[in-house]
Amino acid sequence: MNEETKTENTEAPIKKKLELDIDVTPHNSGKNPYQKWIYLARAIDSWRIFPRLFLSVYIFLLYYSTMWFMGLENPSLEQSGLISIIVGAGAAWFGLYAGTSKNKGGD
Repeated sequence: MNEETKTENTEAPIKKKLELDIDVTPHNSGKNPYQKWIYLARAIDSWRIFPRLFLSVYIFLLYYSTMWFMGLENPSLEQSGLISIIVGAGAAWFGLYAGTSKNKGGD
């Protein structure tokens, strides 16, 4: 039974030449893998978290230093100069914060 089902392959194998061009240039699918990070950065920028945080810390330090200065019995010239600089820096901080806007196009 084995001999009946077993057939001999007497045909010669077919040999053909094949030319193949492979494109190895990178393919841009148009999707940016960092798009979620860009959305997060725009959200943080539009909420203006860092300027508000810096201004809040400045207000706390201004209040703390003013209470310290008013608690002094006989403040010196250097101590009053320090408070003047802190208050002047606050005016500059607020001017920078109020001068910037979310719309960068000037609309």
